[in-house]
Amino acid sequence: MGLAYVTGDLPALYALTGPFMKVTSSYIGSYFPIFLGGAIFGKIMGDSGAAKSISHFISEKLGKERAILAVVLATSLLTYGGVSLFVVVFAVYPLGVALFQEADIPKRFMPAAIALGAFTFTMTALPGSPQYLNSMPTNYLHTNIYAAPILGTISGLIILVCGVLWLEIGSKKAKAKGEGYGNYNDAVQNFDYDLMPNPFISILPIVVIFIINWIVINIFFKNESFIAKFQQYGGLDGNWPVTIALMFAIVLSLVLFKKQIKSPLSLLEKGAESSLSPIFNTAVIVGFGGVVKATLAFELIKERVLALNIPGLYKVAISTSLMAGVTGSSSGGTGIALEALAKPFLDMGLNPEVIHRAMLIAAGGLDSLPHCGAVITLLAVCGITHKEGYKDIGVLTVLIPIVSLLFIIILHNITGVV
Repeated sequence: MGLAYVTGDLPALYALTGPFMKVTSSYIGSYFPIFLGGAIFGKIMGDSGAAKSISHFISEKLGKERAILAVVLATSLLTYGGVSLFVVVFAVYPLGVALFQEADIPKRFMPAAIALGAFTFTMTALPGSPQYLNSMPTNYLHTNIYAAPILGTISGLIILVCGVLWLEIGSKKAKAKGEGYGNYNDAVQNFDYDLMPNPFISILPIVVIFIINWIVINIFFKNESFIAKFQQYGGLDGNWPVTIALMFAIVLSLVLFKKQIKSPLSLLEKGAESSLSPIFNTAVIVGFGGVVKATLAFELIKERVLALNIPGLYKVAISTSLMAGVTGSSSGGTGIALEALAKPFLDMGLNPEVIHRAMLIAAGGLDSLPHCGAVITLLAVCGITHKEGYKDIGVLTVLIPIVSLLFIIILHNITGVV
């Protein structure tokens, strides 16, 4: 309402009940099943000890001398497996404390290590990620979550390798100057690993998510009779593969971890409740974007961006990055960009798969500026201030993803590889 009142482009009450509510409710209607399934699955993986079991197994195999890499890989695997970012943060943090203390690595590097695994390539770049962000472009661009597999994989590797190198070099320099873990009141948490599920059993639901996703997209979604069956209902929905995969993973998890789960119904209820805040927060941001889209100023900015005398993919990167930076949210920025610019980008003749991947990587850059809610939560959980930890987070989640995005855009423009 405030934006509408300031700009004077439309009545404030209409802005609230019209474009804001229309876009907000539409977003919730489209993506609530994914948020619900992801939240329940994350709750099961967290409370059953499965997430900790996987994390501990990775850290144990790599050893304390690879503490940073262990934290990054454990976080990456869980996030890429569909576990909620915030569940991963809470699951990996205690193990990170133990590893960093044992290796005497400055704790200020821990938030960046977790952010690298959770907030970057597993969420935006790697094809097949079941994170809801990777499903958002599917209905606008008629793509699937495996869009631009080569470019996405290359971008993901750049982010991972450069990020780990940055942390390793930085921590070694700090230790050479005599900086150790630091004076933090962190007691090493003792886990009863005997009560946790076997790590190989724990990873099965994650494997199932990828298998079911692949089957639905590559078999059912390409079956003419299956497609025809849903034509009268508006056609296939790009969110279905992830939703179905999460449903299978939830059922399998409840069976595999029944010894660790004392009250399945209570766990399902808590998981469902935990889905409400994230989806409403994101939907409200996207709804705000609906109001922004209706203003003359936004139309002017959109026209200026689209009129830039640069290749189209750079316009995709610039517009999505700006939206994500303003909202402090990758999903909010992506939602606004898709709602307003998906059709113009397609009309340019750009490859939909490349738009899909470029948009997400762009959204995963400026989204994690200091005011980002996920960054604030991560630093709070780790007990690190912005002054201590944000520089490394900024390099790993803003600078390196932007560099990787520019690289794959240039690569695509030169070679046409997707």
